[in-house]
Amino acid sequence: MNNLPLFETQNLILREIRERDCHDMFEYAQLSYVGPNAGWEPHRTLSHTKEVIRMFNNKPRYGQLGVFAIILKSNLKMIGTVELHTYTPHFKAELGYTINPEYWGNGYATEASRKILEWGFTELGLKRIECSSFPDNLRSQKVCEKLGFKFECIRKKGYYSYDGIIYDLVCYSMTDDEFYKLWEKQ
Repeated sequence: MNNLPLFETQNLILREIRERDCHDMFEYAQLSYVGPNAGWEPHRTLSHTKEVIRMFNNKPRYGQLGVFAIILKSNLKMIGTVELHTYTPHFKAELGYTINPEYWGNGYATEASRKILEWGFTELGLKRIECSSFPDNLRSQKVCEKLGFKFECIRKKGYYSYDGIIYDLVCYSMTDDEFYKLWEKQ
């Protein structure tokens, strides 16, 4: 295990992913329209999901700072993940999130991500956090905008997917200065 911190928000608990979360994760990770929107292959079996959970919990994983299970307080169900990973430690990181489609439209990706941004800037001392999505993933772009990320560019042919296809990426960023200005307003 990574010994990640435990966070609570109004509606959510953010904690390490546990193997017993595999059924909840597989529920959405097997869907053909979830993983590919984030650049990963849909899970084929429950064993595949367990393997992914073990990978998340074995350090280091390409600069992983932390992959958190998003647990809905009202029913203690894992409804997604939120993560920070980096290729340049102590400087910048990339935010990622996935939510079970049953829970889309409730603001949970924004709520979980806001807490992880706070952790990244205030506890980890990051100077920049980036977030990117495929051009047709408008839901993800809306989350970025709600969080206060600034659109930077479209990175042409910027992502090599699990299926061998190269995609454009819509790129957003937030600096520590921008985060603290937003933080002061809240």
